[in-house]
Amino acid sequence: MRRAAPVCGLGIAAALFAAPQAWAHGLAAKEDLPIPAWLFTWGATSVLVISFVALAVLWREPKLEDAGERSIFPVPRVLEVVAGLIGVLVFVVTVYAGLEGVANPQANLVPTLVFVVFWVAVPILSLVVGDIFAAFNPWRAVGRLVGWVAARSGRQVVHRPYPVRLGYWPAAITVLLFAWVELASADGEDPRALAIMALVYATIQFVGMAFYGVRAWTENGDGFAVYFRLFARLAPLQWHDGRAWRRRPASAVTDVAPLSGLVALVTISIGTTSFDGLSQGSTWRDIRGSLVESFQDLGTGGQTAAILAATIGLIAMVAIIAGFYRLGVLGMRTVDPSRSPGELAGAFAHTLVPIAAAYVIAHYFSLLAYQGQALGYLASDPLGRGDDFLGTASWMVDYGWISSNALWWIQVGALVIGHVVGLILAHDRALRLFRDGAVATRSQYWMLGVMVGFTSLALWLLSGGNVS
Repeated sequence: MRRAAPVCGLGIAAALFAAPQAWAHGLAAKEDLPIPAWLFTWGATSVLVISFVALAVLWREPKLEDAGERSIFPVPRVLEVVAGLIGVLVFVVTVYAGLEGVANPQANLVPTLVFVVFWVAVPILSLVVGDIFAAFNPWRAVGRLVGWVAARSGRQVVHRPYPVRLGYWPAAITVLLFAWVELASADGEDPRALAIMALVYATIQFVGMAFYGVRAWTENGDGFAVYFRLFARLAPLQWHDGRAWRRRPASAVTDVAPLSGLVALVTISIGTTSFDGLSQGSTWRDIRGSLVESFQDLGTGGQTAAILAATIGLIAMVAIIAGFYRLGVLGMRTVDPSRSPGELAGAFAHTLVPIAAAYVIAHYFSLLAYQGQALGYLASDPLGRGDDFLGTASWMVDYGWISSNALWWIQVGALVIGHVVGLILAHDRALRLFRDGAVATRSQYWMLGVMVGFTSLALWLLSGGNVS
């Protein structure tokens, strides 16, 4: 294990000395950056190293594990009902607009509602106010209504126990398929296709709830509910048992059970977001061109070849993220060989959640800042037919309300904070798992290397280091 520190040190040094070459190429596309992009990399890596040292010296006992919570106020049942009705209404409008509205994704409400509000705004809001999606989850609301009606009619419904072996695999597969639809499929922005997929997904949720019950299925099998709840566990505000609770920020994520599929879920989240960033640059364009040409040589059509190439890139990036995390886990195992790689991977999987959240903010905050404004006029004309139900159809997107420099500071700040929180969670879990402070610190040399690697990748993608 004594070789662990030099190995991590070499990795950090490589990241630092390679930084000027990696980032300098992307400055042409970021001419108004407040400081050079490579300097961000130096700064971010320094923050991680300093944080690691401070944790080793000052953080000698777990502070987030079993931190406890304090009740703030009760939540009236009527608010849950109203929120559920709003969620159902939004779902119905989304499906109707997708099926009956214009096919133009810029004029139809559905793509913006799905990819900006649902996929970006909800997880970001969850980091602040907790599990907001649970309150508005439309299929959960319908399932609870059906259960209430059945109970009132005196009918006893017996559900099967949720299979432990399934764990979070339905959620992991859901996130991967959704990312594939967004980044690889030919129908990713087609309003009608999105509406049909929403109906199919809702049907799957109703079947799952019928078999395993609303609560068991929502907490394990509903992919989006599970995914958003992971982010919500980082928030200082938690909601359960009909009450609002105050908790130390990020402490609730330590309660996530290391079920089967958890590691896949968090690595898929980071990997798919990374591929989205990679797909915007020349590095991927060169690779994609070669892949498309190879598939066309095999006789596939141009569109099919493009889909296959994107699919390979998406899966490859997820595999890279998962493999890098696996290396960190194998490194930790040198400290305590009695623990299996699977046990360690599950025990520390929650430490990747703040990194996944940071990737979402870093890669999609600008989309939310600009395209999110389109919701104003699209909501007034959801079908794209020239209506003006809310009187806001003439609204325009204000691209000047936030500067590109401010966006950069927000994005890079999110990355740094996310990785520092990940380090804190990892150190806290190591103290609980290994008991001895010195052993716990040594085990985290490897996680520091993982964090530096993820930070470097994110900054390279964010800075345009892969853009010509």
